[in-house]
Amino acid sequence: MKFGIFGGARVGRADTLHDSYGYRDFINYVIAAEKIGFEGIFLVEHHFTGQGQLSASLNLLSYLAARTTKIRLGTGVVVLPWHNPVLLAEQVATLDVLSGGRVDLGVGRGYRKAEFDAFCVPMSEAQERFAECFEVMLKAWASDERFTHSGKRWQYKDIMVEPAPVQRPHPPIWMAGGSPQGIAYIASQNYNLLLDQLASIEEVRERVASYLDGLEKIGKPRDATRVGIARSITIVRDEAERKKAMERRKDTFKRIGAIAYRKPGQAQPSHDDPDLANDDSALLGTPQEIVDRINVLAEAGAGYILLTMASISPESVQQFAEEILPHVKDVGPKFGASPAPQQVAA
Repeated sequence: MKFGIFGGARVGRADTLHDSYGYRDFINYVIAAEKIGFEGIFLVEHHFTGQGQLSASLNLLSYLAARTTKIRLGTGVVVLPWHNPVLLAEQVATLDVLSGGRVDLGVGRGYRKAEFDAFCVPMSEAQERFAECFEVMLKAWASDERFTHSGKRWQYKDIMVEPAPVQRPHPPIWMAGGSPQGIAYIASQNYNLLLDQLASIEEVRERVASYLDGLEKIGKPRDATRVGIARSITIVRDEAERKKAMERRKDTFKRIGAIAYRKPGQAQPSHDDPDLANDDSALLGTPQEIVDRINVLAEAGAGYILLTMASISPESVQQFAEEILPHVKDVGPKFGASPAPQQVAA
């Protein structure tokens, strides 16, 4: 069982964010996570939200590459339809060089219409733009000599991408998937799989099994650590804290849903309260309840859990290391060291 971090820093304009995960706080949090043996981090990419969600994941990962030595540096995900494929291939390769080969590249086609509209990219073209961008990036990394590409959206003549990534032919590729067809495709291409944080435990069981079956079909080992399963985690001590945490979770669902589906310039639409009474996707509860839920996930096939912690601080990581990790089944031997808080200078 491996653990990682999912999400990113949250920095908005002025004091508009009450739950802001500032860059310095997030950096200290990642440094602490590395000290106790976390495998990696996967940072999101979002734009124009008004909620301070991380927009420049590769920039932040470049800084983290200089502040860390072991933790893997991932994107969850870079939305390819918005990017120049050659520039992106150069940026990813540069990060791989600077980090000593620690990049995990999560790529996707995006799902928020407001972002596509603001970038003047028709959302109806998302898949074809994704496919061509990805094709060019793979070609750029595989080519030791100059190459030419003539496509619908991008044309390059006699170019070479420099530097070459440390990981050859390219950093490990991660893709988000949920449908049987999507998971089957990801496995057939020998890419790694990212599962969303809202999937139920039964859905996790089915999706992990489907992916591992797909790997087996192409002659690859059934390695569950190649599936990153995002989970939010909140430790509570009593029923009052539990109630407060549930209300925050409902508010987060409504806020993210509103961001995802509103049009640019439109006020936040109203959303009904989500029904979380039977929700088993979050790691929310007492330390023992969270241990029990993680162990159930392990029995469902989970090998790599990506945590979004309610509190972004070295102290929250240390609490996880002391109260949760020692009681989780099949945790690797590198876990367990208590991280000494290390602060980023102002």
